[in-house]
This record gives sequence, structure tokens and C-alpha cells, in this order.
Amino acid sequence: MKTTIPDDIIQQTYEGKVTKKNALKLLEVPPLQLFSFADRLRKQAVGDDVTYVVNRNINFTDRCIGNCGFCAFKHQESYLLEKSDILEKTKDAVDLGATEVCIQGGLLEDANLEFYQNILSSIKANFPDINIHAYSPMEIFHLAKKNGLSIESTIERLKSSGLETMPGTAAEILSDRVREIICPGKLNTRQWENVITTAHRLGIATTATMMYGHVETKEERIDHILKIREIQQKTGGFTEFVLLPFMPYNNPIGKKMISEGKYATGGIEDLQFYALSRILLHTHIPNIQASWVKLGKKLAQVALTCGANDLGGTLMEEKISSSAGAKNGENMEVAEIEWLIKTAGRQPVQRNTLYEPVVTGQ
Repeated sequence: MKTTIPDDIIQQTYEGKVTKKNALKLLEVPPLQLFSFADRLRKQAVGDDVTYVVNRNINFTDRCIGNCGFCAFKHQESYLLEKSDILEKTKDAVDLGATEVCIQGGLLEDANLEFYQNILSSIKANFPDINIHAYSPMEIFHLAKKNGLSIESTIERLKSSGLETMPGTAAEILSDRVREIICPGKLNTRQWENVITTAHRLGIATTATMMYGHVETKEERIDHILKIREIQQKTGGFTEFVLLPFMPYNNPIGKKMISEGKYATGGIEDLQFYALSRILLHTHIPNIQASWVKLGKKLAQVALTCGANDLGGTLMEEKISSSAGAKNGENMEVAEIEWLIKTAGRQPVQRNTLYEPVVTGQ
């Protein structure tokens, strides 16, 4: 297919240096041409393998003192799991072949670092081989503040208790203008970056995320991706970039949008930003994850032709997106993930949290 992408932008892409101005130009390229270019970059970066991880989400509490306008999860049941419950959920995951548990919760008013450490150490004592992927930058920031500790000391203590990797959530859009509207009580852009870069410096790899499709501009989305690229150039600590389309149901921000006739993003726009992420992050972050929970299984499969190369996890139990109106399920069996990948013409590969292949069947 003949492309209308200018040669100078193609050259910048291969050098890993696409500018904001040129990123905006790419959004004017016919979508199918943009998707095709991103797909070629994907093949160059990671080949035809599409990865997934067998994991379980454990949201240990929905109690939260935060005031995020996009949240539909807070205080739905007002629960706090006992350590025995967390261990039972972990055991169920291990029995089903999981290599990772992802642990996150709301912001507890009486957040005690020892409580968070005990969750980690208990899991490690009973299931030493499972990777604990836990605690968002907001949870880390909140823990440090509540316990009178530095970010560095907080992460060091959690690491000593078994923390191995961290989700790069709570990023939303890394624009303080946007954050003042959607999550005014949350850590700001500089604070988020400080938690992430401190984790990387201490040997804790993280993901990177972007929750988009609410009050931000397309320019602010691009600024966000470029900030992620800038951090990666400094630390090399991101394992993947995960785009999270905003779910507009059961939350104040979404309610206001719907009343104005807006429904977050359409599928073409979602795919454009998957492609743009692949282009802007080329040579920096090789893995672009398509969230089947957010996109739906079929559109997530299509995203594999638009720059994405990972379908995320089996999850087994997903509460946060489903509470905000996502209707794509809370669990996907390995057989179905592999079927989606194969019918997209790609090769399924089970991975661990650090994108190392998992040998199965032994």
C-alpha cells in the first residue's frame, strides 16, 4: 500500500525521535495506512509472536479515601480481604497455572505499611515461585505519606517483603490540568514520575499505562506518550505500554460526558492511538498491550494488526473495569486467548511478567 506518511516522519520513527508536531500529523493519515505502518514496526520489533500472561487480579479492598471522578469501584461492597482470603485466591491462581498475581486496592485511611508488607511476605512464604505485581504509584505515594517515609524507603521495604514488579497505573493522563479535573486528590505528574523512576532505580520494573477518552485533548495524549518515552530513555524500566480506553459508566465524569452526548472513544480512534503508541515508542518500549477487558475481545484482536503485540492476562477476576461498565468479562481462558491470537495469523506465546517465555507442559 502506498503511504502518505512523509519520509521525514518515517525516518524519525526508525530513529525513535518522532516529535509532537509530527505525531499530530500522523493522526491525519488515513487510518488503514497508519495501521499498516504500525504493524510493520511491530513485526520489526517483536516478530509475529503475540504474548499473554496467566495471572489473577486480587483487589484486596474497595475502601478508598480518594475522590477520582472516573471511579465506579470505590465502596461498592466496602470490603477488606483477610490475609487468608488473599492466600486462597493465590492458591486458586497457582493451581490454574498462573505465574503472576496482580494486587491493588483502594486507598485505606489507616494505611499501615506492615499490613501491605504482610500481604507480600505471606504470599511469598506460601507460593515462592509466583511473581507479585503489586501496588500502584498512588498506593506507594499514599503509604509513604501515611507512614512518614520517603518513597525510596517505602519501596525498599516492600521489595524486601516480596514485591517484584509494579503496575504503572494511576497515570491516567500525565497532565496536571487534566488531573485537577478527574482526580484532584491524586498524586500529580511530577510525583507519579518520581515514584516510577525510584522503583526503576531500585530494580523494580513497571508497566506504563494511559487512560484516555475523557476530558483530555489529543495533544495531551501525545504529551503523555512522549513523557513515557522520556522516562524510558532515562531508566529502561518499563516492560510494556498499556492503553486503557475510559469506561464512561457508573462514574461522575462519564455521567457528565454521556449527558453531553459523548461516549469516550470509538473503535477507529482507539486503534489510531494503538498505532501511534507503537510509532512514538518504537526502539524504546517493544511491547504494546491491547486490553481485551476494555476493548472487547474482537477489537483487541484487530489491535494486533495495528501495532499491538500482547493481549495482557487471563485475569481470572477483574473488578475495576467491570464496575465501570465494561461488559467483556472478568476472565479469559488460555485456550480462548490462544485462539484469538492464532486466528489473527500470529503465534501465541505465554510469558511471565518480565516478558520471558514460559515453558509449559512439563
